Order: sequence, then C-alpha cells, then structure tokens
Amino acid sequence: MSLEAIKQVTQAEQASRARLAEAQAEAKRLVAEAERAGKASLVQARAQAEAQVKGFMQQAQDQAARHAAEVTAQTQRACDELRAKAEARLDDAAESIVRRVVKN
Repeated sequence: MSLEAIKQVTQAEQASRARLAEAQAEAKRLVAEAERAGKASLVQARAQAEAQVKGFMQQAQDQAARHAAEVTAQTQRACDELRAKAEARLDDAAESIVRRVVKN
C-alpha cells in the first residue's frame, strides 16, 4: 500500500470518527432537548389539570350552595305551612279544651 493510500485511509478514519462524535453529541443534545420539552409539557399539563380541578371544585361548591339554599327554602316553606295549619286549628283546640273542662 502506498503512503498516499495510507494517508487517505487515516484521514477517512479520522473523518469517520469525527462524524461519529458529532452524531453522538447531536443525539445527546436531541435527547436532552426532548427531555426538557417533555418536562415542560408535563408541567404545563399538570398546571392545566390543577386549574381544571379548581374549576370543577368551584362548580361543585356553587352547586352545593344552591342545593342547600333550595333545601332550606323548601324546609322553611314546609314549616310555615305547618305553623299556619297549627295556628288555624288553635282556636278549635282551645274550644275543645274549654268544652272538656267545662263539661267535667
């Protein structure tokens, strides 16, 4: 093999090693970039999920408050009706008691 051929083979091997080193460095850079992007996406997704959960919790609390107010109003109306009925029967009850007492 001639000296020129050996130089060419040596240069080709060095160029090949250099390209391999560049490719490995680029691969590491791409992996690191992908990991950073993945972590950023994860952080963003987590923040969105937390915001969504807060929204759901607020909706649930609002709905519970509305339901409690409705139940309270219904209960108040039922109490008012019972009170009105009792007051309407109060005179009859008093008469009945007076008749029993007077009768005995």
